[in-house]
Amino acid sequence: MSIERQLKMTEPVSLHTLQLPAQLKELNPAQCTALCSEIRELLIQTVTQTGGHLASNLGVVELTLALHRNFQSPDDRIVWDVGHQTYVHKLLTGRLDRFSTLRQENGIAGFPKPAESPHDSFVTGYSGTAVSAACGMADAMRISGSPHYAVAVVGDGAATGGMFYEGLNNGGKSRNNLIVILNDNNCAISKNVGAVAKYLSSIRNKTEYVRTKWAVERALGHTPVIGKPIAGVLKNTKDTIRKNVIKNATMFDQMGFVYLGPVDGHDIEALDEVLEVAKSYHRPVLVHINTIKGKGYAPAEQNPGEYHGIPKIDLMSKHPEVSADECYSTVFGQELAKLAAKDKRICAVTAAMKYGTGLQFFSAMHRDRFFDVGIAEEHAVTFCAGLASMGMTPVFAVYSTFLQRAYDQLLHDIAIAGYHVVLGIDRAGIVGEDGETHQGIFDIAMLTTIPKIKIYSPATYEELRLCMHQALYQDHGLVCVRYPRGADHVQFERKYVNTTYVHLPADNILLITYGRLTSAVYEARAALKTQQISCGMLKLNTVFPIPEEAVKIAMQYQHVVFLEEGYAEGGIAEKFAALLLEKEFQGSYHCRAIHDFVRHAPVPRCLDFIGLSAEEITAFVTEVIHDNAL
Repeated sequence: MSIERQLKMTEPVSLHTLQLPAQLKELNPAQCTALCSEIRELLIQTVTQTGGHLASNLGVVELTLALHRNFQSPDDRIVWDVGHQTYVHKLLTGRLDRFSTLRQENGIAGFPKPAESPHDSFVTGYSGTAVSAACGMADAMRISGSPHYAVAVVGDGAATGGMFYEGLNNGGKSRNNLIVILNDNNCAISKNVGAVAKYLSSIRNKTEYVRTKWAVERALGHTPVIGKPIAGVLKNTKDTIRKNVIKNATMFDQMGFVYLGPVDGHDIEALDEVLEVAKSYHRPVLVHINTIKGKGYAPAEQNPGEYHGIPKIDLMSKHPEVSADECYSTVFGQELAKLAAKDKRICAVTAAMKYGTGLQFFSAMHRDRFFDVGIAEEHAVTFCAGLASMGMTPVFAVYSTFLQRAYDQLLHDIAIAGYHVVLGIDRAGIVGEDGETHQGIFDIAMLTTIPKIKIYSPATYEELRLCMHQALYQDHGLVCVRYPRGADHVQFERKYVNTTYVHLPADNILLITYGRLTSAVYEARAALKTQQISCGMLKLNTVFPIPEEAVKIAMQYQHVVFLEEGYAEGGIAEKFAALLLEKEFQGSYHCRAIHDFVRHAPVPRCLDFIGLSAEEITAFVTEVIHDNAL
């Protein structure tokens, strides 16, 4: 980037006056610094109103600006890993006027969404995928003769998962225009753990050397007549030394990448220079930058974990607005810690989600039996199998959507051998504003393909505790206890508490459901009663295998309606219908479940537009009754 071009604009700049992202290339360093401050103010102002991922986005402001100054999106493909750090990217690529709608219904998504903008090159709702996607893009560019770059922006948390290395291993052997930006803030959602975190820590110690190197080269580049030639000689000398004396100095070099860094990720000039150098190689390059998660907002800097994903924030107290109520995650975590105090076999495992899954209580009380394996669900499951093979009782607490990564390990490493492992499946069902990549609607359809598995789906805290005890002490093999995000506000007759099912009888019509949807179905049942429509209700707590007695109960009714907060194909409603068919059920059977990905919106609105709110269920059952002329 030429000095002349940088100096074209000397007046103050603003997001609202620039042509974005094109004019970012014309800004000088002072203007960039001012713009970064404006971006941070807007991030804090917006995310504290909408909720979302705050700390991670505050940490990548300068990096995002530098990327759009040095690359030409969307011709150059920027792949963000994880996608929750793309708020600044969205601001700079045509969505400034809609930024207040972030994560709101019909607003812009909280993750990259190619349908939303051509600048969002890939859907990334999960850590570890960006390098693999960028490898594919870089090869496609090579095949088509495109001179552009594929750039993967990867957090250091991804370096605890295997897919990151699979991508590096494949990409490093190419000669493509592939650049990997390793954004190292030494803090994933939970603190990074393991040998990789220690390795990156040792590399960070080289920062002073790199800072001095960039400063010398910058000064020489600005020195008339002799500066640039000397800088060129130094670069060639450095490359020669690198090749012949300290060859393969890092593991990234060994995997075929040119390693550059570490560089201060909040220094625009240093970022500009290292990205220009990276582009000049025209081969795989890994740029290692250091950033501060939560940069520019003191509460987030001091506690980046708490400010990773937040609800609305009270700016006066500068703390997230969280309910005083318990939630399913904390009840699960507290109960597990309590049980482990009496049973030394119980171990707790998380994939970098200690706080999100409520395992902070277990970690504090039983540190020697608590394991954070990093963002590596596949490893977590097989690790649990190893624990179980030695007589321990491992409990893996994991979000429903992230468990999808470990299907092979569940099937081959646990189920075949029959090891006793308990899964605490958090965020089961609709989660809301995080959208398609995070809705927990596929775990049932996935897990029920595994022989001998048992799945509980309690609706209340009392049932959750009871099912946990049953899973740990009465069951064998692979056992799952799934529960939703948030607090227990379920409307139901709580005198009925067990681990199998609850039946509220009536004459001709039976409503069947499980989990959190119990509340909406119960409310619909009450609303139908006011219309002189009497419905029985069957609430399943053990959803798989489906209890034989539950099928016998349904056989007694003339009309059965199954309501399921999960994917229809392969769901419990479909399996229940098959069992009724086997028994030659003569009545009518109707199902309402989910048939597609569910877009981002608050949970009640999501349930409404997929037809599973109390009002929509009432209307559906009324329609069924009308069609069958009851």
